[in-house]
Amino acid sequence: MPEGPEIRRAADKIEAVLKNKTVEKIEFGLPPLKKFVKPLKGSNVLALETRGKALLTHFDSGFTIYSHNQLYGVWRVVKRDKLPKTNRQLRLALHTDQHSALLYSASDISVWKTEHIEEHHFLKRIGPDILNPNLAWREVAERLQSKTFAGRALNSVYLDQAFLAGLGNYLRSEILFIAGINPAHKARDLSKGQIGKLARTTLEISQRSYALGGVTVPERQYQTLKKQGSTYGKARFFVFGRASQPCRLCKTKIQRSTANSRRIYTCSTCQPI
Repeated sequence: MPEGPEIRRAADKIEAVLKNKTVEKIEFGLPPLKKFVKPLKGSNVLALETRGKALLTHFDSGFTIYSHNQLYGVWRVVKRDKLPKTNRQLRLALHTDQHSALLYSASDISVWKTEHIEEHHFLKRIGPDILNPNLAWREVAERLQSKTFAGRALNSVYLDQAFLAGLGNYLRSEILFIAGINPAHKARDLSKGQIGKLARTTLEISQRSYALGGVTVPERQYQTLKKQGSTYGKARFFVFGRASQPCRLCKTKIQRSTANSRRIYTCSTCQPI
């Protein structure tokens, strides 16, 4: 499943062709939503907002479309009516005079009055968006030390959307590695310095992944690895997906294990027990 940085990058592409544009035609693939075609047609798109892995399309008519890609949903942006050849089911189509934004395969789509969108059950339970420009590291540190999260293993906290929306499996491994913290630790057992480093790293790595298209190693290091012949997939991460390969910092072999039914990657030297 794509994580917060991938959803925001997808939103950027959609927003580039929809923002401040009039939706001349709208199509819903889910029958219960067809009643919203008339009130939405002719509306202008104000913005595309991401909340973790959810996408909110806001209209000047006072409506918001909520969509969540889940496992199989995918957006496509094409020239108006130039539909791609695919066996996927079209769930939502927004057409301006020049472009079409198409959502395939997703089933979690709903339409809300914008003033009531915060009542959506998913939005009510998630934490701040990991890429929210107003999210400061001190707030992340406070959430780590709160009663809700301080007593839980970090390998669990860093998959919980109630902690920070948009975190996911590869970000979990990469953030905890770069912060030098073993995933089994609990925030209440960390020093003030460790909490601060973890909070700052959480934002830095998420923002880097967004800026570099899923790359969590520093850009210069990534470019060096590419010049040496590494593919995007092999060069983009410090530890995730690199089981039995040497750590990029200390050369210890990266270990793969399972936490919360998801694979996780660590370095025993850089993240001591």
